[in-house]
Amino acid sequence: MRSSGIFAVLLLAATKNAYGFVVIPKTIPFVHHDHPSSSDYKRKRSTTHVYQSSEQEEIKSTNRGSLESADRWLDETVRLTMEKGGFDSSSFLVGILGDLHIDPRRMNEYELGHDHWIPIFERAKNAHGNVALVSLGDLGESKNCKHNPSNPAELFAGTTMCHQVASKFLGSFTVPYEVIGGNHDLEGIDEFRTDAENLEVFMREHNKPTAQFCREVAEKTLLVGLGSTTFREAPYTSHEVIVDVDQIEWFKELLETHSADDGWKIFVFTHAPPNGSGLRVLQENHVVNGCCWLNHSNEAQCRTFIELVREHRAIKAWFSGHFHLGQDYQDSITFPTIDPSEGPYPNRGSCVFAQTSVMRRGTSRDGRQQSRLLRGNKDGFEICTVDHQAGGKIRLDATITYKSTDHEVGVYAHDDEAYEHDAYFKVYTPTVGDQSYFCGAETEEECSITDDEPVSMETKIWWRLSSGRVLGVMNGMLLEYDSSTLAPLGLVLYADELIGKNIAVVDSGIDDCSLDDDEENMESLECDEDYYEREQAVIVHDLRDGKISVVQPNEDG
Repeated sequence: MRSSGIFAVLLLAATKNAYGFVVIPKTIPFVHHDHPSSSDYKRKRSTTHVYQSSEQEEIKSTNRGSLESADRWLDETVRLTMEKGGFDSSSFLVGILGDLHIDPRRMNEYELGHDHWIPIFERAKNAHGNVALVSLGDLGESKNCKHNPSNPAELFAGTTMCHQVASKFLGSFTVPYEVIGGNHDLEGIDEFRTDAENLEVFMREHNKPTAQFCREVAEKTLLVGLGSTTFREAPYTSHEVIVDVDQIEWFKELLETHSADDGWKIFVFTHAPPNGSGLRVLQENHVVNGCCWLNHSNEAQCRTFIELVREHRAIKAWFSGHFHLGQDYQDSITFPTIDPSEGPYPNRGSCVFAQTSVMRRGTSRDGRQQSRLLRGNKDGFEICTVDHQAGGKIRLDATITYKSTDHEVGVYAHDDEAYEHDAYFKVYTPTVGDQSYFCGAETEEECSITDDEPVSMETKIWWRLSSGRVLGVMNGMLLEYDSSTLAPLGLVLYADELIGKNIAVVDSGIDDCSLDDDEENMESLECDEDYYEREQAVIVHDLRDGKISVVQPNEDG
């Protein structure tokens, strides 16, 4: 078995600003607002607010933090905006569509979703005109859709026909659209020999000069997209979302020339999220297969994106799809800062990360059918849900208010609305100092990770090795986590290889350090005086038959 992670196994009091946002008077740069109790929440939902219109008539306010009809929600949104000064050149609205996976035999569901968006776009066009649509990729269904009688086995995704159908659909919303490639958009393997040929058709059919895009949707406000350009040539799994080096360098240059100090606000769109986003992920799929994050298998590139977020405060939000999960979980949106009671500072710069669901029922992993609505201006922005199961009703999910060029206040607009069975769709992420942190680099000699209790499906534990690598057990599986962000990286051992066994870290007592064999004068090189990496082994011991397995780094580190 080849591990999809890095290890292998060898046997042996609020006010409203001009935008209508709620401003919480806190001194912390970014605030995770405590949720009201369920009774308070219900009471707030039933509260009536009254204002005097120009005709001096009383109008009941709509609660935008719960699902409301599009007309009511938009009426209230416009009212709040006009009450505080109206729209201006910084106002904008963007529709964001998650993985479409279009099946040409089931276009009725897409037509319904389309019809939900049209009145939203029309209102925005009439109000300010700064409107756009962004598709997060994975445009076609990855199966045969009876679309090509001459080849009944051909997958629809990635074909010329797929991109023509998707282009026609995305162009029917009557607003400019942008699209970035997902992991299925170059899957036309029967039609094209190479990724380059497939990418050329993708860009041609969507009228894209490059795989990436940059659109100034409003004054000093950029929409920036980065696309996956590798499928056949992927080093490990074809479904890893890989942004090529040229795009990464282009992105770095764009960030350097559009700084927060100069007043720029940048909203980023990729198919998969970056490592460190903190979004809910699927361990049984994307974690196990090593395709959770952008450039997942390249450790340096994988970290590049969150490092750019930390460095460039102009990045205000980052939208992604890929997981086919809904928008009712609060960890479908993550803020740069969390409440100290929930863990340490996650260091996400000034960026809010948002997961985007899917439009068609057959592509949803948790039953949700939703899209994202992004609207904002110079004072901040709102992230909302358009619910296609509820007839296109709209709900405000989070409000972000700019306090300065690099400080914001974020507020969730509603409680977590997840169902009981939704716990399956969440992967435990280690937190420094939590109850599952056990021995690691600071511990000497032998450390019994499972404390003589065999691993079970309920075991939840993690540890850091002296090398800095992080391993953990969740749902009976041994996983590797990123040493910096503690995000899940990949599978080391399946549950059937681990359940019922004990884990220990054994220290050989030998201090070691890594030196580059290509360095000249190696005999004069020494380890840094603060570097103490000890030789360690992770032992998996089956007490029933006495067999021992050793977990150690593979050829990738």
